[in-house]
Amino acid sequence: MSKTLKYRTCHLCEAMCGIEIELQNNEPIKIRGDKKDPFSRGHICPKAVALIDIHKDPDRLKRPVKKTPNGWKKIDWQTAFDEISEKVVDIQKQYSKDAIAMYNGNPTIHNLGATLFVPQFLRALKTKNRFSATSVDQLSHHLAAHYMFGNGIILPVPDIDHTDFWLILGGNPMVSNGSIMTAPDIGNRMKDIINRDGKIVVVDPRYTETAERATKHLFIKPGTDVWLLLAMINEVINNGYVNLGHLDKMLESNTISKISELVSFCTIKLASEHTGISERNIKRLAHSYATAKSAVCYGRLGVSTVKYGSLSQWAVNALNILTGNLDKKGGAMFPAPAFDSVAGKQMSPKFGRWKSRIRNLPEYGGELPSATLAEEILTPGEGQIKALFTNCGNPVLSTPNGKQLDKALDSLEFMVSIDIYINETTSHADYILPPAAGLEVAHFDIGFNNLAIRNTVKYSDPIIPKEEGTLYDYQIFQGLIKAIQKDVLPKDPIARQSMEMMYHITPQMMLDKVMGTGRYNLTVDELRKYPHGIDLGALTPCIEERIITPDKKIDLLPKIYIEEIQKVKEEKLTDQTKLDLIGRRHLRSNNSWMHNSHRLVKGPKRCTALIHPDDAEKRGISNGDVISVSSRVGTVDLPAEVTKTIAKGVISIPHGWGHNRKGVKLSVAQKHAGVSLNDLTDEMFVEELTGVTVLSAIPVDVVLSAAS
Repeated sequence: MSKTLKYRTCHLCEAMCGIEIELQNNEPIKIRGDKKDPFSRGHICPKAVALIDIHKDPDRLKRPVKKTPNGWKKIDWQTAFDEISEKVVDIQKQYSKDAIAMYNGNPTIHNLGATLFVPQFLRALKTKNRFSATSVDQLSHHLAAHYMFGNGIILPVPDIDHTDFWLILGGNPMVSNGSIMTAPDIGNRMKDIINRDGKIVVVDPRYTETAERATKHLFIKPGTDVWLLLAMINEVINNGYVNLGHLDKMLESNTISKISELVSFCTIKLASEHTGISERNIKRLAHSYATAKSAVCYGRLGVSTVKYGSLSQWAVNALNILTGNLDKKGGAMFPAPAFDSVAGKQMSPKFGRWKSRIRNLPEYGGELPSATLAEEILTPGEGQIKALFTNCGNPVLSTPNGKQLDKALDSLEFMVSIDIYINETTSHADYILPPAAGLEVAHFDIGFNNLAIRNTVKYSDPIIPKEEGTLYDYQIFQGLIKAIQKDVLPKDPIARQSMEMMYHITPQMMLDKVMGTGRYNLTVDELRKYPHGIDLGALTPCIEERIITPDKKIDLLPKIYIEEIQKVKEEKLTDQTKLDLIGRRHLRSNNSWMHNSHRLVKGPKRCTALIHPDDAEKRGISNGDVISVSSRVGTVDLPAEVTKTIAKGVISIPHGWGHNRKGVKLSVAQKHAGVSLNDLTDEMFVEELTGVTVLSAIPVDVVLSAAS
């Protein structure tokens, strides 16, 4: 029996870890870290090994299925495309183009074909009802980048390989391997910071896996990071710590004085009252950060998905800029990817050009907030969503008030899911179209090379041939587009030929077109010669090249944030009798889509509620008791885990669980169902500026369950 070794990048999270796959008779039998990968250096997490489980999973769909009165029925691809397109055309003729909606889940950006062809499919649908995971967990980053730097994809990332001081707010990179910061082998990179006498400070309501590796941890009241950041900015300006360096020429001369005036109310004393961090610790943190040789502030989910998440991300950027730590070695820097998604194009901010029908929530980048999806389906009237496409997403578990969305999906006239599983969302579909997956698919990281802490590039051909009769995801989108557009092909022969050519374009052709005109002048064929990837070097200062605002300057104080600062100023302290709910993730979980692997879900229960001993004692709760956690939208029962690793007044439930709904076919996941955090998150509790759902600091009641 012949054995071979092949190499590629793990596509399951943002880290882009290189993997070595051992094959026997063309079947994967073992996965290890690729020690020759210049970026991940042999590191992998447990999820990478489970790629074998996805490949062999008996629950995985491989052919289109149609829902019938007698259950799911396999059909051929062309029949599926024809029947779906006929229904789409009929619904849009009967109602409007916007009667069809689409939701794209996080795995879209992890997949080369979906990343490149979903936009083309959306153009064919011509609907404004577009939704994705972006408005659930990261929109605030993109909004700040768009207004400050000229494009929402121009995101500065921490240069942790060279920094002397890393401040982490509301993020847990030891588990996420980054998140809006592609950084494999994070544990060793943190060790390197400390070994060169650097400092790592984690500010989080939970003593996280990252906090365990840091030099200092500070507990903070959830949702209050904005007061800490504004107080630090105030302290930096008032104490003469502003040091713009080469950024001085890229700022308007009076901007800093305007910021100083706006944030003057946020004293260290006020920040301490709101955050629960002592005045001494805030002052010391501001001083240490501002005087470090190099420093970088990084805020993630706990900062982004709160009442003032967008303002907080502006403040993170502003703090890095004011201390001279933007576009500086060891600070926040801009990657220079081989596939440049921006390529110097100026773009006016795509924000608020239209609003949702029911609550007037603003679009960003052509998408409406996912918090409004259920009500746009359930509320009758002109513009009501009648049909939905979902692509590799599970919004019933990953968006707010999942039970309401569950109900909404059940009411649709028509639904199609592009997915490999019958899960909590796709079980509502009339058709499920499963693409080839995992090791059967070519891979190139378009999105995450734009967020990487080092410039590298790698292309991987499929490790295993897809089964005969299966389609790649881009072929599915091409098939749908062709079927939908069959009656509207242009009469002009040249235009008609151009449209028909699009049905035959491959991702590799699109990669060649963009990379061939980029800074490295690469092709897919050239990359095939380097199965471990190519190291393109450390991040270097390049702000003059990356900034694409109309005047080529940083907009340090965009107008949209001035009103937000005023709202913070007027915010009053209130007594809280409820507990603040926050989420958490685990190294063996990847949102809701890796729980059908036994090797990842086996062992002690992970879907538990972390609660501080003092809060547990007040409620008569002991470790292991089943407790009821209730918000405005629902109640869940789960075991309590009493621990001092969570701040007083806070309770934490992991996200991604809840695989116990009717019609789901996930054999392993249903045995380890747990509860869904998003049966507690509230679709009406959103950030006013963007409509992004508040996922952290949700007030909940906690009592001993009757089941205990």
